[in-house]
Amino acid sequence: MKEIRNIAIIAHVDHGKTTLVDRILHQANLFRENQEVQELFLDNNDLERERGITILSKNVSVHYKDTKINIIDTPGHSDFGGEVERVLNMADGVLLIVDAFEGPMPQTRFVLQKAIELGLKPIVVVNKVDKPNCTPDIAQEKVLDLMFSLDATEEQLDFPTVFGSSKAGWMSDHWTNETTDVTYLLDSILEHIPAATHKEGTLQMRITSLDYSSYTGRIAVGRVTRGELIPGSRVSLVKRDGTIVKSVAKECYLFEGLGKEKTKDPVPSGEICAVLGLEGFDIGDTIADIEEPEGLTPINVDEPTMSMLFVANNSPFFGKDGKFVTSRQLRDRLIKETEKNLALRVEETNSANAFLVYGRGILHLSVLVETMRREGFEMQLGQPKVIIKEIDGKKHEPVEALTVQVPDEFSGKVIELVTLRKGEILNIEVNQDRANLEFKIPARGLIGLRNQMLTATEGEAIMAHRFAGYEPWKGELGVNRNGALISLETGTAITYSIDKMQDRGRFFVDPGEDVYAGQVIGEYTRQDDLTINIIRTKKMSNMRASGSDDKTSIAPAIKFSLEEAMEYIRNNEYLEVTPNYMRIRKIYLDEHERKRMDKAISE
Repeated sequence: MKEIRNIAIIAHVDHGKTTLVDRILHQANLFRENQEVQELFLDNNDLERERGITILSKNVSVHYKDTKINIIDTPGHSDFGGEVERVLNMADGVLLIVDAFEGPMPQTRFVLQKAIELGLKPIVVVNKVDKPNCTPDIAQEKVLDLMFSLDATEEQLDFPTVFGSSKAGWMSDHWTNETTDVTYLLDSILEHIPAATHKEGTLQMRITSLDYSSYTGRIAVGRVTRGELIPGSRVSLVKRDGTIVKSVAKECYLFEGLGKEKTKDPVPSGEICAVLGLEGFDIGDTIADIEEPEGLTPINVDEPTMSMLFVANNSPFFGKDGKFVTSRQLRDRLIKETEKNLALRVEETNSANAFLVYGRGILHLSVLVETMRREGFEMQLGQPKVIIKEIDGKKHEPVEALTVQVPDEFSGKVIELVTLRKGEILNIEVNQDRANLEFKIPARGLIGLRNQMLTATEGEAIMAHRFAGYEPWKGELGVNRNGALISLETGTAITYSIDKMQDRGRFFVDPGEDVYAGQVIGEYTRQDDLTINIIRTKKMSNMRASGSDDKTSIAPAIKFSLEEAMEYIRNNEYLEVTPNYMRIRKIYLDEHERKRMDKAISE
């Protein structure tokens, strides 16, 4: 039997994980000479390709020198930490990839901490050494400092380092020593990552992730930790609460190359496999022996830090764009998502049309919303809120560690923006005209910060944050959004009206767009709201006034991305999301009702 190495690839978002996996797969000659190969083929859903980030972990394998290497590509963004924590349970070692220019970033710390707690042996890959002005040696030193601060063992601190460039397709023992391929990295994996050991005894396999096929239904993926799994055999499912359910492992698939291959042979311990035919399983359950079932400890996942209200669409334009618009369809879809998305929770509310969804952050929730709108769902979203806890009788809120890299001349503006939102400055480092600023900031202070930060720094700021813990409530934030321009009537926006109203604020709609009464069509220049009519056309007369009939020039409408819109809305507004449109609206569309409600709240 071949030796097996199980290795997870971890890194901060955009440090080159998926590109490196591409190179390893090419090295192992997984493709025919004439096969057309796309870049980053592990980012295989549209959302991952468009955003350039990994959202779901993937399993692939390569054969090198009579050894099978199972590679697990993990997300780099801390919002998908639930995904990372689970899959690290399948690995015996990790490849930690660090950008030679940026060094370890806050989310590198997050994933590395999980790997060290599990006792995994790391190999550090200093990537992108061909970047101008990069400092590979300093990056390596920073990784050592980071691991030391995370209480790594002596064996973990004695890590091998590989230098190279995934994009250029080479790895070697030193960054000045350029080679032609990544064999040095593969040899390092064989040398330093322990081989998966075969444990005798009754069957144990923890389900760490889920796959889904429209033909066969849900597929359980995990690593056999003890004994062996025989395809077609009867097994016990040990649930989280200790209950035992009898089931059958109808088919077993091993990960070979980019796909799965069906196997008739027993799957040995140490191997990662996918099991079809089980019923009623969840992530964290154990597949165990039919006669003597023994469960493994279930996986603990960090708590969600943010909540958001999902409401069935009831705007005047509902049902015009999407296929799924009822509250029942929305509820079923959200419940289905919780089966595979461990860090997500859904709660029913007093209203049959509204559901409270808890997640790890704006990005985590927005990926769910974006996936649903592409499937044809229409929904409305309430303002994102952080989850407040009561600890020892006092109100506590989640706090994040924030790192901002920015040209030195803008550091004053960044500090001012963050301290306005109750952030505390922890550290300032200046290196070659770039300042590295570290803060502690309430999680609610991050909502809407990215846009302001990019505007203030002319797009130069690089922001990254990770959850640091709960701290006592910091008080009200010193930030206020300007008021809204609200449409008075339903109809089509007219160029003439928008032109006449341009001094009132900035518009979110273009001429010719359909709007409805109560829709937020722009941002007012003052703090309170203003209802305006942009549907009124110019009165026709046969008199021509010189100069007034010149062409109008209208400032382009502001178009938000989904995350920006989610961060922008206030507590008396909804974001209406359909497959092709995003509209911000007031919860109460009627102006008199809106004023009555605002008055009731203020009293």
